[in-house]
Amino acid sequence: MAQKGKIQLIIIITASPEQTEEGNRIFRLHEGWMADSHPREGDKALLTYDVSIAPELSNPLDPTSEPTGNTNFILAEVYESGAGVENHFKLAEETWNEFPAFMKWIGECKSTVIPAAVIEHSLW
Repeated sequence: MAQKGKIQLIIIITASPEQTEEGNRIFRLHEGWMADSHPREGDKALLTYDVSIAPELSNPLDPTSEPTGNTNFILAEVYESGAGVENHFKLAEETWNEFPAFMKWIGECKSTVIPAAVIEHSLW
């Protein structure tokens, strides 16, 4: 289903080998918390939730290049509107027990956070 006009939250985290297990632990818990806490309908609806995990490559434009040993975690969430993103951050601070650990972890890793991007192009 096309998502044009919806709001996407993206977080890309590059974790060292020592930080990778913490990322795996956090996202195992994050998935369940998201499923239990986020509305699926209305203005605040969470429409899609994906976490991808891949090795960081020495040449990111060459999929056959050698891995660096680091791990990329890519979190992608799509919401019906900006109200969903606002609700997400409110819920995280108020109800997710792992939120302080998550914030500490992404602060220690190389992280890019894009909290609310309007989807301009979308297929299917």
